[in-house]
Amino acid sequence: MPDETPASPVRRPRMTPQRELELLTTTVEVLREVGYEALTMDAVATRAHCSKATLYRQWSGKPQMVAAALYATRPVDASAIDTGTLRGDLIEFVTTLATQTEKDTALIAGLAHVALTDAALGQTLRETLFDPEQTHVRAFIDRAVERGELPAQPAAAAFMPQLLFGALLSRPLLEGAYPDPDYLVRFIEAAILPALHHS
Repeated sequence: MPDETPASPVRRPRMTPQRELELLTTTVEVLREVGYEALTMDAVATRAHCSKATLYRQWSGKPQMVAAALYATRPVDASAIDTGTLRGDLIEFVTTLATQTEKDTALIAGLAHVALTDAALGQTLRETLFDPEQTHVRAFIDRAVERGELPAQPAAAAFMPQLLFGALLSRPLLEGAYPDPDYLVRFIEAAILPALHHS
């Protein structure tokens, strides 16, 4: 009599966090080399020694994979910063960012250009990368208000992401130099802090 017991389903092992980070790091490496438009899931799969199906099981498409890769490999985790002062938080944030500005400025500028015409990429970058980081940076200000460093929530807080992002991208265009720690500390002290304290 034939065995009518249904075969057990094949269980695929869950991807480990270490392997996921390897795939995301590989994605950024390929992205730096070829740019967003030329990047393909096939190219990442080949470089990472995995199947394209493996990538699609983790991320629904290229925008999601790229945004996740940029978030996972970002040079600074703003949620981990809490120096006890607003100035300290901001300076730690920007000086850590400065360690990779030469590598990241062209990459982010290129993605910003593509996102102007690729709505899916723009939306995914905002949801996965920019919005969480903006929330963490705004927490610097919330804590400063709670500590009494700021008398109230400043109006300029709404423009903090634009100000910081603009400083990172504009200096190479306007001055022909990348924003180093000294430049960014001066920017925080001369522009950001006065705006927060007087708005």
